[in-house]
Amino acid sequence: MQYSQAMTSNFIYQPPATPLDILHQDSALLLVNKPSGLLSVPGRALEHRDCLITRLQLEFPEALLVHRLDMDTSGLMIFARNKPAQRHLGRQFEMREIAKAYVARIYGRPAQDSGKIDLPLIADWPNRPLQMVDYERGKQAITHWHLLTAEANPLIQLKPETGRSHQLRVHMKAMGHPIVGDRFYAPAKVAALSDRLNLHAEKLSLIQPDTGARLDFDSPHPF
Repeated sequence: MQYSQAMTSNFIYQPPATPLDILHQDSALLLVNKPSGLLSVPGRALEHRDCLITRLQLEFPEALLVHRLDMDTSGLMIFARNKPAQRHLGRQFEMREIAKAYVARIYGRPAQDSGKIDLPLIADWPNRPLQMVDYERGKQAITHWHLLTAEANPLIQLKPETGRSHQLRVHMKAMGHPIVGDRFYAPAKVAALSDRLNLHAEKLSLIQPDTGARLDFDSPHPF
């Protein structure tokens, strides 16, 4: 099968010039809706300095990174507003106390309505930043999924139990239903079906570091 990795060789970083979409702010954290096409953190190249945290720190200089989303993925991202909150939120991720759910549009309809993918992942070093399934050297990666719609290229909810790089994209490829618009892992014809990766972090549930209250957030998918 001819995958569209070749499409990345001519890639030019052109982040969207959209204003910050801050969905929640309190004493400990900021919740931001990241657009597709914007890096979470600066890249090495000068032209990759424009990113979500850089933009956010122009308005909130104290903002600290807690986790990342792929450049091509949109949706909910948390930032801490002080070091204790950063440590608290980091521990929540480590202990899997933060619940995340993504929505994606995939190519083709699976035979089942729901399932679990347990495939270990490792960096594909000659082709970085790509990842691949490796049963001998890979780290455990688990994704739960269920269909949301009945159309030919349906929407699917993805709940990662682990947080490996490109986990959802590789797992969908391995299942035989790559994500629409995925320039890394989908066949060229599937990548060309959309001008963006159809993957969005739509739900996030966490414990507020200062109060201990459980907070639940939603961000409707834009595709």
